[in-house]
Amino acid sequence: MNLKIQTNCININWSEVQNILKTVGMSYVDVDTHKLSFENSYTVIFVFDNNKLVGFGRAISDGVRNSAIYDIATLPAYQGKGIGRLIVENIIKSTPNCNFILYASPGKEGFYESLGFYKLKTGMGYFFDLEKAKKKGFIK
Repeated sequence: MNLKIQTNCININWSEVQNILKTVGMSYVDVDTHKLSFENSYTVIFVFDNNKLVGFGRAISDGVRNSAIYDIATLPAYQGKGIGRLIVENIIKSTPNCNFILYASPGKEGFYESLGFYKLKTGMGYFFDLEKAKKKGFIK
């Protein structure tokens, strides 16, 4: 592998972002919405193997106290090779001294626990599409 990290949205193929999210079973929308979501984020991380997009993630933050991590995704063929860890660690480094929250895809909680995340006792969510959130396993 010849990995390269990119920390901006320049020359990103948003169809590839959409396809990776779809491939890994995460929530995806139209490409323009993904583009806007990433461009409006505090931190973005894209990982390429040569010129192939293989993973990404983003965070929204106030930059001093609190951050929320979203859209951590790695192509299945690249999972288990440390790319997800690389993405999350780089996001955390981008906002030192912040607290972080995230949605873990159901079944992926152990991955985040291995990075020092803990399950929250008082975490709450408001979902505009409640049935979809229930169906995906985010709500008990």
